[in-house]
Amino acid sequence: MFTIVLLLQRLIHLYTAVLVIYALLTWFPGALESPVGRLIRRLAEPYLAIFDDLLPPVLGMSFSVVAGVLLLELASRGLFYLL
Repeated sequence: MFTIVLLLQRLIHLYTAVLVIYALLTWFPGALESPVGRLIRRLAEPYLAIFDDLLPPVLGMSFSVVAGVLLLELASRGLFYLL
């Protein structure tokens, strides 16, 4: 059980890094159209679409990445307390 929880936590941290990279790529025009950007976009956008429906943009800025990272962090901490 311990190794499964550690594996899940590492996957959560890896996906959190994907979300942070996605957020950074949105700052640069055309960055999401590069081969790496398309891969990051395919990995991140399905998860972030959940939060786009729940959280409307404020002054043109989407906070879906922040909400997504917070939810992943809560899941990671919840797994930690299972140990």
